[in-house]
Amino acid sequence: MIAARALDLPSRTGSGYPAPHDAPCQLRSRRRLGDAFGLTQFGVNLLELPPGTWSSQRHWHEQQEELIYVLEGEVTLVTDEGETVLTPGMTAGFRAGSGNGHHLVNRSASPVRVLEVGTRTDKEVAHYPDIAMMFRQDGAEGAYYTADGRKLT
Repeated sequence: MIAARALDLPSRTGSGYPAPHDAPCQLRSRRRLGDAFGLTQFGVNLLELPPGTWSSQRHWHEQQEELIYVLEGEVTLVTDEGETVLTPGMTAGFRAGSGNGHHLVNRSASPVRVLEVGTRTDKEVAHYPDIAMMFRQDGAEGAYYTADGRKLT
């Protein structure tokens, strides 16, 4: 495929988080734009958040970097520094290993669309400081753990 209309690509709705951490993210949907073209070095997603929905649990990555760009709607970025309202045309970036947990929350009455770009690595650890959880990935395998290392199912 050389080109595609982003909204024509398949979307995945929901969350892979273990319960009860999945609840605020159940209505989020992502279209994996980069996967449609076989990109392997970085990922690109079109994230859609209905009102009241979170992009993720607040987290940070040891190896992977992320950048977001707001396309449509108003969304609240929550970081260690506090909350920042983002509107169309605004962008934010998160360096690997920063320790600054972040996520997006749609507190508005309208849907939000955000472009997400991030590096891909074979090995990764993501930390979720608010819920004492981590995600470890080694190659194709990945799983959630408590902060003290017990595997979650």
